[in-house]
Amino acid sequence: MAEEPKPISPLKNLLAGGFGGVCLVFVGHPLDTVKVRLQTQPPSLPGQPPMYSGTIDCFRKTLIKEGITGLYRGMAAPIIGVTPMFAVCFFGFGLGKKLQQKSPEDTLNYPQLFAAGMLSGVFTTGIMTPGERIKCLLQIQASSGETKYTGTLDCAKKLYQEFGIRGFYKGTVLTLMRDVPASGMYFMTYEWLKNLFTPEGKSVSDLSVPRILVAGGFAGIFNWAVAIPPDVLKSRFQTAPPGKYPNGFRDVLRELIRDEGVSSLYKGFNAVMIRAFPANAACFLGFEVAMKILNWIAPNL
Repeated sequence: MAEEPKPISPLKNLLAGGFGGVCLVFVGHPLDTVKVRLQTQPPSLPGQPPMYSGTIDCFRKTLIKEGITGLYRGMAAPIIGVTPMFAVCFFGFGLGKKLQQKSPEDTLNYPQLFAAGMLSGVFTTGIMTPGERIKCLLQIQASSGETKYTGTLDCAKKLYQEFGIRGFYKGTVLTLMRDVPASGMYFMTYEWLKNLFTPEGKSVSDLSVPRILVAGGFAGIFNWAVAIPPDVLKSRFQTAPPGKYPNGFRDVLRELIRDEGVSSLYKGFNAVMIRAFPANAACFLGFEVAMKILNWIAPNL
């Protein structure tokens, strides 16, 4: 494995990760909207076609009915949440790596990188859950025909009025179940591919932009391959009426398997995978560019 070119700086990871998160949301949000609508559409009645037959159909119908702004509906919540969330995510990964090093020169193996990534998933849940809750509610209301919320702030205000602070954290356990293993896979895959793409005798920090994009894109795909089943459960649970699932994710899982089969746990798979590559390629490229700038401006930070 290639040596780390510089000592790990969790603070730089924090700043660069925030910029990477903004890049990810801007590129990936349209297909995230499609994913949530596919995951939360009601089962079709006997003899009736489903609301959306698949990823392309949902994308087309949203574009025709709501225009380009429909695909970016609810984006303010993840921008507000994702910027600090990815900052904390990359900070957690940097901290997880640093905690496992006996000296700054130590190179971590892949299980250690996976463990550092899992720590980042724990760190982000507190920020991720409220943003995901608001985003999912805004994304599904247009397709349901109701307009309960006029925007992100209105949704946050009404959630607080109706349920208090607990209303924002509905789905916390499922967010943890999704993000802890998926984040481990995310960062381990990215580091593995960066090392794989680095020519013999060269530094991983000199990797070209196309190779960073490919490594970041495939890291996103591996991340979502792990995350999709708990993400489907989370989307259903977070958008369900109060009291529908008294036993939490177990009730959601039981209902999904009973009514729609095991394949329902992979609803939105195509939308997720189409989105995962460009969104995460943009995220890691944004992160690497920001890190280079920070290393130039403040080498000792």
